[in-house]
Amino acid sequence: MAEFNNLYAHGFVRVAAASPRVHLADPASNARETIELMRKADKAGASVCVFPELGLSGYTIDDLHLQSTLLSAVLEAIAKIKDASRSLTPVVVVGAPIQVGPSVHGCAVVIHRGAILGVVPKTYLPNYREFYEKRQFAMSTDAVVDQITLAGDTTPFGVDLSFEADDVPGFTLAVEICEDMWAAIPPSTYAALAGANIIANLSASNITIGKAAERDMLCLSQSARASCGYIYSAAGYGESTTDTAWDGQLAVYELGSKIAESDRFADQSALLLADIDVGRIGQDRIRNGTFRDTARNHKDSLKRRRIGFSAAPERGSKLPLARHVDRFPFVPDDEALLDQDCFEAYNIQVQGLRRRLESSGVKKALIGVSGGLDSTQALLVTVRAFDLMGRKRTDIIGVTMPGFATTEGTKSKAHALMKELGIDAREIDIKPMANQMLADLDHPYAKGKKVYDITFENVQAGLRTDYLFRLANKEGGLVVGTGDLSELALGWCTYGVGDHMSHYNVNGAVAKTLIQHLIRWSAASGLYSESAAHVMRAILDQEISPELVPAGADGKIQSTEDTIGPYNLHDFFLNQTIRWGSSPSRIAFLAHAAWGDAKAGEWPAHTADKDRVAYDLPTIVKWLDVFAKRFFLTSQFKRSAVPNGPKVTSGGSLSPRGDWRMPSDSSAAPWLEDIAKLKAQLGLKA
Repeated sequence: MAEFNNLYAHGFVRVAAASPRVHLADPASNARETIELMRKADKAGASVCVFPELGLSGYTIDDLHLQSTLLSAVLEAIAKIKDASRSLTPVVVVGAPIQVGPSVHGCAVVIHRGAILGVVPKTYLPNYREFYEKRQFAMSTDAVVDQITLAGDTTPFGVDLSFEADDVPGFTLAVEICEDMWAAIPPSTYAALAGANIIANLSASNITIGKAAERDMLCLSQSARASCGYIYSAAGYGESTTDTAWDGQLAVYELGSKIAESDRFADQSALLLADIDVGRIGQDRIRNGTFRDTARNHKDSLKRRRIGFSAAPERGSKLPLARHVDRFPFVPDDEALLDQDCFEAYNIQVQGLRRRLESSGVKKALIGVSGGLDSTQALLVTVRAFDLMGRKRTDIIGVTMPGFATTEGTKSKAHALMKELGIDAREIDIKPMANQMLADLDHPYAKGKKVYDITFENVQAGLRTDYLFRLANKEGGLVVGTGDLSELALGWCTYGVGDHMSHYNVNGAVAKTLIQHLIRWSAASGLYSESAAHVMRAILDQEISPELVPAGADGKIQSTEDTIGPYNLHDFFLNQTIRWGSSPSRIAFLAHAAWGDAKAGEWPAHTADKDRVAYDLPTIVKWLDVFAKRFFLTSQFKRSAVPNGPKVTSGGSLSPRGDWRMPSDSSAAPWLEDIAKLKAQLGLKA
């Protein structure tokens, strides 16, 4: 259990960015500040701790960097830090001026467990605005040696160093210094192409209005373009304010997102911790052919010297994830971002359908309107497409088709929605035809027995789609599909002539959890009448149900989530599977971090109180087992034959022509074996 609850067992690396209180031209005091923060980082379970540029001397001491007394004191400070690191886990990256031959270089000294692993000199020296570094320092290309002796160690020296962890698969660290990031081609680009997936930037970088945003932009961009984690540590309080000021900005980035940042303008030492997902970075890179192609095209520039080290604290100890994990990977927590995502998703659906209607020359659209979530969203999209094309809404034929389990509530909402939207509303009672088919099949239900098996359900589901297609023939129309991404992932759809099929499916790449928010967004958008919005909100309050099996004696209607599990979890599992290729054990670890405590973290705007739930680990593993069996073992044949429809989110789609391709007869053994091992590890029943 301790192993499962250790973040290093699941592809994460805890890193620290540190900004000590600076003591100008006093390396001994700076060493004390540095060692104190090193120990805090070690206690927190970090494997890397990054300090600012020239942190052992102070950045703003100008020509004092050329004083032999100061340079000797820096060497003594490095020796003290090296000695203090013997009992500590983190790789420590400190900034120091170091004389190499006839030059002084601004360097990053990489120290670990009583040894100096390597020294990386700064490549680009600013000589504009308030910076005149070329007065004191040499560029990395000025050096004529590739190793130096420092604090009693003979150690590699150069910009071509990478530091590879031998106990955390896929974790490789590289270093660049301040201005290097501002270069047109940062050195970290080549380091990343050569395999480094976490970049440390030791920075001084004074603060002016707007510069923090500039740093953010550069770090975000570099972490995205280089597909890496990026640790930024800037000099803070104590640097000279003769002509400049300093804010001690600390931040950690990953794949184009900022995952942690510190308060700025602190007057004391600061330490920022964050958990970088190197497993996710690795998966992103193997899916990104352009990254691989770029590495090939620059292979002559990617030669590296690789130094090994042990990165992780004791694996047997409990070290839970200290990082926000989105509960809803398809639905942002931030209200403004959610509004933007809903706007884009809705319009992607509308544009896709509009283009298909125009290119096909079809004048009418047909849609089965059940009064449930999926058909509501599909109908809203269809109405908007017709409005934008200047076509009559009465050319949209909505058909509600009550069966044996249709409730008056959903039927009335279907009619109310169609009326408020002003479409051609129709009703076809499928029960007579369903009774005939069940009798023809000699089904027990036709003999008065309460047998509600899959045949009973699919006779109804198939008839509804059959009627839609035949009505489309009669009316010269196009059948708009309603089935969503989550249902397709689980195979929760009737194959062929059933809700699996349509002429064009606007919902096919939209997760169930996102559809709920899209309807809420539409209700508040002003694109539809307030009466229509009222019906939409009423539909959102219903139980998710296919309404194919009559209610029980207790009056409880058929519940989809009681049968296959909560869509909250399944959408989480789905994103981790198709976007990130995560193993079941890793998915369970992340799902528990996201869903284990309903009071922790943020919820998407407008999430109802009843939906703010938590799931314990046994519940997560139970439904993960269901997901793996349905996704990998039984449902691919349905995904191999789906109608066209637009991809909506970067989380992926399941179209065999796009994001997801696998054989229908593939084995699920590796995933099920991983779940079996997880159950044994957690003491759960097999």
